[in-house]
Amino acid sequence: MKSSFIHTILVLGVSVILLNGCAALKFTVRSENKNMPASFNHSSDTNNIAHLSWRDYFADPNLVQLIDVALKNNQELNIVMQEIAISQNEIRARRGEYLPFVNLGLASGMEKEGRYTRFGAVDEQLNIAEGRPFPTPLRDFMVGGSMRWEVDIWQKLRNARKSSVMSYLATVEGKKFMETKLVAEIAESYYELLALDNLLAIIDQNIEIQSNALRVVKQQKESAKVSQLAVNRFEAQLLNTENLQFAVRQKIVETENRINFLTARYPGPIPRNSSNFLSIDVQVLQGGIPVQLLDNRPDIKQAELQLEACKLDVKVAKANFYPSLGIRANLGFRAFNPAFLINPESILYNMAGDALAPLVNRNAIKAIYYSANAKQLQAVFNYEETILNAYLDVMNQLSKIDNYSKSYDKKRQEVEILNQSILIANNLFNSARADYAEVLLTQREALEAKLELIEIKINLLHGKVNVYRALGGGWR
Repeated sequence: MKSSFIHTILVLGVSVILLNGCAALKFTVRSENKNMPASFNHSSDTNNIAHLSWRDYFADPNLVQLIDVALKNNQELNIVMQEIAISQNEIRARRGEYLPFVNLGLASGMEKEGRYTRFGAVDEQLNIAEGRPFPTPLRDFMVGGSMRWEVDIWQKLRNARKSSVMSYLATVEGKKFMETKLVAEIAESYYELLALDNLLAIIDQNIEIQSNALRVVKQQKESAKVSQLAVNRFEAQLLNTENLQFAVRQKIVETENRINFLTARYPGPIPRNSSNFLSIDVQVLQGGIPVQLLDNRPDIKQAELQLEACKLDVKVAKANFYPSLGIRANLGFRAFNPAFLINPESILYNMAGDALAPLVNRNAIKAIYYSANAKQLQAVFNYEETILNAYLDVMNQLSKIDNYSKSYDKKRQEVEILNQSILIANNLFNSARADYAEVLLTQREALEAKLELIEIKINLLHGKVNVYRALGGGWR
């Protein structure tokens, strides 16, 4: 009767603990939204340039070599590699938590009780054998093993390990995303360097044209065909054009050093062929369909894995409300004399189990649980934001390529017309049929148009790079 009563009390106690724990776990969980538009610009073509290797996408051998060096030496990428190693160790640690902890050890000690104490008086009357009194002081020698194991009945430890695995995989995707950005950054800087070389070449060409024009004007001034004002105007324009080259040269130095930094090298020349910059082809780019971003964009996969890790963390925090079952055991030999240590009669062992559950003052556990839920909601919002950002990123880059392609064609025609206008204006000026102001204006307009053409071309090439990055290319 008494045993039955105790059993009933225990069952009721555990039930109260579980019900009390469940009552505290009411929380609204929000599922992630993966819905995306069906296409980019109403195209249903599933071919996608993101599946191309960057070696194939960027055909310039100098650029390919720079990217190759950067992926091997870039310091930021090396830092991420160490983060991956840290995540691997976290998995190893979590894996060990739900397995038994077994320890092996040796121990020795010595004690002496006072003669006029209870234990001292008892020891005085004891004999370890006939005619052999209990040793004083008492030595203690022990060799044995101990085991401690928390039984993972609520999958708390296994879920914690799965969460660490998801975090590790998210770190791997983060490395891929960094590779994508690094490839794009190298390519952008390289194309910018080619553009600056061409800007400098255009400025040098215009300096030569304006220098020739200045010599003609000086000759005409000597023959009294024009005044000193015309000479001054031509000379001022030449000085203005010569001044442009210094800013471009400074940008070349900075861009070269930026590439050297990304490749983890000290300043040095960047091999390149700038002569064919304007003829670099921006082929028809195939963007595929939006749903492919879920597989191709490493940042989306990283956000998804982080979300899965947060969901598992919620389960781990929830399990803290339930009873934990622990088992402890010890097995070994113990004696007061090493001669008796390895002896069947010196064997000792014990085993104990306990089930513990939080009952009063559970604020810390609740705080951990609510924080885990908040992080899970945060991860949902981050995941949805990453998907939206990826889609808009692709749309922006596709639109950029389309508009800058049309702009480049128009500006190229303008440059051709203004180049012809320079010859016409010079001929008219030499034959006294045009004012020198018209020559100056035509030269200035031609120079500005050429510089704008280079700027449009670099924006077009940046679009080529960034649409590849936006679609998830560059990490394969």
